[in-house]
Amino acid sequence: MKRLKVFMHKGPSGLAGASYRDFPEIPLKERQVRVQLKCAGLNHRDLFVISRRNEEEPPIILGSDGAGVITEIGEETNGFTIGDEVVITPSLGWMQKSPAPPSDFRILGFPDHGTFSESIVLPIENIEYKPKYLSWEEAGVMPLAALTAYRALFTRGQAAEGDTVFIPGIGSGVAIFLLQFAKAIGAKVIVSSRSGEKREQAIKLGADAAIDTNEDWGVQLQQEKADLVIDSIGTATFSRSLEMLNPGGTMVTFGATTGDEIGINLRQFFYGQFNLLGTTMGSHDEFREMLAFITKHRIKPVVDHVFPLSETQKAFERMDEGKQFGKIAIKIAE
Repeated sequence: MKRLKVFMHKGPSGLAGASYRDFPEIPLKERQVRVQLKCAGLNHRDLFVISRRNEEEPPIILGSDGAGVITEIGEETNGFTIGDEVVITPSLGWMQKSPAPPSDFRILGFPDHGTFSESIVLPIENIEYKPKYLSWEEAGVMPLAALTAYRALFTRGQAAEGDTVFIPGIGSGVAIFLLQFAKAIGAKVIVSSRSGEKREQAIKLGADAAIDTNEDWGVQLQQEKADLVIDSIGTATFSRSLEMLNPGGTMVTFGATTGDEIGINLRQFFYGQFNLLGTTMGSHDEFREMLAFITKHRIKPVVDHVFPLSETQKAFERMDEGKQFGKIAIKIAE
């Protein structure tokens, strides 16, 4: 059996358990497709998978994002042929758009093997044609973050032209897609960051205002409020994000990088007539809608840095230090 170069994890929590090594090629089953990967993308989820696994668990190939070329295909082709350039849908078991995913929904990269590999075997439903105007690096880093942003902004947040959208913690892949998507429909976008450099980059990307996360938000914005807040930070910003809403406004949350537990002033909440919505990832229907949206508006992912597969450890370290603005790419093949 052919052996592939992969980046995977087995060991105690922490980056020490991740390594670049050989791994047996996974055989193709019915209704599956093999994709030779050109590029993959790193997500905070990959860090979380590493931190939550232990030595007793079997090794897992990390990675949820990817793009490449079909090299082998099963009996059910869905119109695809060998040689097609495709992007990978990281949402497994969630086909139709719905208020919540089905009970068997999971994300590529854990518990299923992921994209930090020379090739990957997937259900035929988990590929779509690569937008032709995107480079391999842009296509490879796009799927998870763009899908998450699309559902949060449109399916859940119901963003519309003329809305004011506030995005705390600009710099992550999802946050930047939120900025790009909201500007594409004619919304006003306010972002925050502790980093002056990231605030400047956000303004260059189209943000209408960029404030310092560590300073008083109301003072910086002269008490301006937002119709929609999309927060992924959690404990550190949740209460302040809620205070940013106009009466009747909506807050969508999809992450908790600073902690899962929050306190909430219920009186402030119900007097404000606020809406609080959770979201995560998205369905295959939304993935196709997102691809059509970015193609229509010619939106390109912001690629922060490109590392070869053999140096994926360095990519993890860059993300762990919070240095990136945009997506970190893992180049696998030319």
